[in-house]
Amino acid sequence: MTLVHRPLRLRLDGAALVANWRRLAQESGPAACGAAVKADAYGLGARDAALRLSNAGCRDFFVSHWAEAEEIANWVGEGAISVLHGVSADDMDAAIGSRARPVLSTPLQVARWRDTGRPFDVMVDSGINRLGISPGDVAAGLLDGLRVETLMSHLACADEDVADNRTQLAAFAALRGRVDAKRMSLANSAGIFLGRDYAFDLTRPGLALYGGIPRHEAEGTIERVVRVEAQVLQRKRIGPGERVGYNGTFTAERACELAVINIGYADGYLRGFSNRGRAFWQGAELPVAGRVSMDLTTLRVDAAPDLAEGDWVEIDYDLPTASAGSGLSQYELLTTLGQRFERIWS
Repeated sequence: MTLVHRPLRLRLDGAALVANWRRLAQESGPAACGAAVKADAYGLGARDAALRLSNAGCRDFFVSHWAEAEEIANWVGEGAISVLHGVSADDMDAAIGSRARPVLSTPLQVARWRDTGRPFDVMVDSGINRLGISPGDVAAGLLDGLRVETLMSHLACADEDVADNRTQLAAFAALRGRVDAKRMSLANSAGIFLGRDYAFDLTRPGLALYGGIPRHEAEGTIERVVRVEAQVLQRKRIGPGERVGYNGTFTAERACELAVINIGYADGYLRGFSNRGRAFWQGAELPVAGRVSMDLTTLRVDAAPDLAEGDWVEIDYDLPTASAGSGLSQYELLTTLGQRFERIWS
């Protein structure tokens, strides 16, 4: 079978991924450190990420849907898999046939799963007003006599220094002993850096595993995992006053050199980078000129006189820098990376 060339690629650093997990595990203290590999490991490839983390010692993995649990089931060894969106009536056949555990978040889900006699996890809403049963449901005995593996909740503002974090911490800590759960879990990536009080028995990092910086305390300790590269399709020269791209949002003040590269918003390089993003080639900085389109982006390349058709450029995709420049969150930058990339793990 002939391999088809892909003109854009992600270079993924497996050693950096593992180093980030070990750093987060260290920061978690005596608590176990799991890994959120939902959304295809934040766009980087769930199977490859889960395998590397499992080999490094991670034993708890978190996905959103049952299809995601199936995707990694053979890649995590004896590791536990928790399905964060619980179990709907449509999920029951797949869930019963899976070794993964549902994270139940409504009284109806608890009733649906009760008759299986199998263990499960529970999400309690401690203040984010997203998924989760209420502390009142717990107090009323909803979980009495059931086999709860992990009682968890989720912080709303862990990336900020606000009173809400301590309020949620107190609300969750008050449930200790009210539920016969083997473990309690609250902290995501940002929550880990709020301090050991937030770690409980198990932490659930996601963003920081993949090179994101959730809080300033993580700066200098979290390594970059993903680098984005795209191939040059065409080089051209335009004159003063000529415009570039849809709606002509870039106008050349003088004659300049352009390169059109093989990436666009269909690949997750979104329009927030229009006239704001940049790429690099052999140390030269190449600004985006004009609007990012579906499959193409144009660069100003006067600083790279030898750059030619077929060469590869690296997109500036350092997550904090790209987030500040584009207005997109670090989460969006990762999870929108499309399936047209060749993913190359080192």
